[in-house]
Amino acid sequence: MRAEELNRSVQDCLKTVWLAQEWSSDAVTTTGLAQQLGLSPSTVSEAVTKLTAQGLLSRPGRSGIVLTDRGRDVAVQMVRRHRILEAFLTSRLGYAWDEVHDEAEVLEHAVSEKFVARLEVLLGHPERDPHGDPIPRRDGTVPPATGVLLADVPAGSPVVVARVSDADPAVLRWLEGAGIRPGTELVPGEHRSRGMSVDVGGTVVEVGVLAAEAVRVRPRD
Repeated sequence: MRAEELNRSVQDCLKTVWLAQEWSSDAVTTTGLAQQLGLSPSTVSEAVTKLTAQGLLSRPGRSGIVLTDRGRDVAVQMVRRHRILEAFLTSRLGYAWDEVHDEAEVLEHAVSEKFVARLEVLLGHPERDPHGDPIPRRDGTVPPATGVLLADVPAGSPVVVARVSDADPAVLRWLEGAGIRPGTELVPGEHRSRGMSVDVGGTVVEVGVLAAEAVRVRPRD
């Protein structure tokens, strides 16, 4: 199914379910989905019922809300559009990485698959967006989302930033100022109740809890 065959609210709902499961194994609930979409639980519950009847979602027992194969196809198309647009906005139009999410949210509903494919070629087929999230390929496959939370890494273990959550623009701006981006090499230091210390290229930075939980890292080669 092509994403453009569905209206914006359906596209957003399916994409949000997919994103909720990208970095977490927790079940997707009506309440959680409502919080992410900024809608009331009753509105979301009604939408989920309709999308289940259309074969785009299912609710298998205690597994919460789950995408069907058709629903996943649409969700992945929307995630692909969003992340390629973010890559374009940062690399070609000079947007900061804390600005691109909202712009891409608007544009992803207006562009065609042909347009997105041409952007992908123009950008050299990027595998990650500016925040390190994997960009789904045109065939629907997705590069693996790897990495553990920086907050969970023991002191003294050299790591490389793999991904930074774009949920909070203020946190992104702080991380930018601290020099922490995908590809940055870090050495975690002492963990404290309010965060942790991190060595960034020889400079020790005090990273708060919110920032430490927004960064995912992988072992340094």
